[in-house]
Amino acid sequence: MQPAINDNKPRLIAPKDAAIQTSLSRPLLSLMAAAGEFPKPVQLGERRVAYVRAEVEAWIDSRIASRAAA
Repeated sequence: MQPAINDNKPRLIAPKDAAIQTSLSRPLLSLMAAAGEFPKPVQLGERRVAYVRAEVEAWIDSRIASRAAA
């Protein structure tokens, strides 16, 4: 298990913030997550979900890396 890095950023981000970071819409992120093309959100409550910030950032990094490979 890796030690936690304390960078004062929340570990979970709201769908709205994930949409802003990726420049994709919230409904599209939900569809992509259901299709396995984006990290799945964490269910926090009956009507509340959030994305793991590190997973979203890793997804963005992989998209950038795939551009360089093409």
